[in-house]
Amino acid sequence: MRTLLLGLDGTCHPVLDPLLDDGVLPTLESVFERSVTGALTSQLPPWTPSAWPSLYTGVNPGKHGVYGFLRFDGYDYDVVDATDVRAHSLWELLDYHDKSSVVVNVPVTAPASEIDGAVIPGYVSPEDPPGHPEGILDDVREAIGEYSVYGPMDTPGEAELGDIAAHTRTRGDAFAYLVDRFDPDFGFLEFQQTDTVFHRRPTDEAAIECVFSSVDDAVATALEAADPDNVVVVSDHGIGEYNGHEIRVNECLRDWDLLEATAGGEGMPSWDAIARRRLQRGESGEKPSPGVLERGVSLLASVGVTSQRIEAVLEPLGLAEFVASVAPTDAVRAGTEQVDFPASQAYMRDRIELGVRLNVAGREPDGVVGPDEYDAVRDTVIERFSALEDPDGRPVFEAVFPREDVFEGPYVEDAPDVVVVPREFENFLNGSLLGERFGIPRESWNHKRDGLVAATGPDIDADESLADAHLFDIAPTVLATLGVPRSDLMDGRPLPVVDSTPAETYPDYEDSGRATRDDHEVADRLAHLGYLDES
Repeated sequence: MRTLLLGLDGTCHPVLDPLLDDGVLPTLESVFERSVTGALTSQLPPWTPSAWPSLYTGVNPGKHGVYGFLRFDGYDYDVVDATDVRAHSLWELLDYHDKSSVVVNVPVTAPASEIDGAVIPGYVSPEDPPGHPEGILDDVREAIGEYSVYGPMDTPGEAELGDIAAHTRTRGDAFAYLVDRFDPDFGFLEFQQTDTVFHRRPTDEAAIECVFSSVDDAVATALEAADPDNVVVVSDHGIGEYNGHEIRVNECLRDWDLLEATAGGEGMPSWDAIARRRLQRGESGEKPSPGVLERGVSLLASVGVTSQRIEAVLEPLGLAEFVASVAPTDAVRAGTEQVDFPASQAYMRDRIELGVRLNVAGREPDGVVGPDEYDAVRDTVIERFSALEDPDGRPVFEAVFPREDVFEGPYVEDAPDVVVVPREFENFLNGSLLGERFGIPRESWNHKRDGLVAATGPDIDADESLADAHLFDIAPTVLATLGVPRSDLMDGRPLPVVDSTPAETYPDYEDSGRATRDDHEVADRLAHLGYLDES
């Protein structure tokens, strides 16, 4: 193999370096010792479903079209998949130049594209994703035993360390089997649990060491099978402790008379805490026709007896968890105060997007902001959030931008109109309607802007620097190690450690006609991890 790309989701030097110092990662330590290393600045937003597509296409979300876990059609939404990534992946460009690839566990790659080689999709896919070639996942399972996209930490309950380790090691086993079968020029192996462990068990040192130790074992298996000339290690973003506040963006907009709320099941759901606990137990996110109980709860909500108020009473009494265990999910949703998207001027539709969307007439189905009002309303939103201070008197956001200052390309219209950047990513954004603007962050650890990059091999100049490396630079850098021109549409450039290849105009990206999938299972898993608890 010419080049192996290893992806460690959510990993950064402050997380990795202590594990290296403690001898937990002998294989990765050997890679890093002979590598040129540095921080890797992620994009906005620095979250998995948008960042990995940016990394493997070399373009910003305005050119590939994915900003978060959700795709939107008016006020309706669904979970994204690979058909939403409307730019060529680096393995598709390699295929164009008759070079083969094996891609395992990379997020947002289902349904898989048809290339010379194999693709086993990863995160944000169903448990049995449509890989390439057809039936390849069955072949992998027959060859190595059990293989699942999601691991023990992605499901409700406290996972055993042995199960976590076994799941992680299957990544290396699957990759080794496919390398032996396809003998590719390029390999891409990603590990998701390096991020998940900090979302689920950020203070559990044994779990963290277990995850990274088993990743190290899987990397050893992959290196032995592939025997790559070049190795590049990357992460899509960093991760760290959040010491700020929870910022309830939609509550701010409601206080500023820019957002309307509704109750009784008529608005889009703002996944309240009780409903979230139900979803975390793996229950379906589907919304059936309301029954007698749901209609009754809706009536109570319409006169102010909402799920949020009920939980505020139950929580101090220690009864909220019990009620969550017996209350039907749809009844809870029917009683939840929700953002009334059609009636609002502005709203946060998905916290992962890091932004506020305006409800524009002629663009949204029931838009209330006229085109002649757009600039004034957006300026108001920008001014309000730019001036917003937390309870400690500190600015909540380090920057608030109009979207065109952040994104460029044919899909900028899919972005939020206003992009908000939390101060040093210390503040946690929340779109739920909980009665107050500020609270305690729901997660003590979450994403940071800086990840990491390391590179070694005959095509890597170790005397050059990786300073100022950006997420968009990875795809053109990898292509350069294989002597393949980058696309002239890429926002990134080959890093100085490789000999730059020229830019080339590739055929326009065309939707391959890959079938989309049923997203209910995926939505439930994302809700369990806290990603879909607010809309």
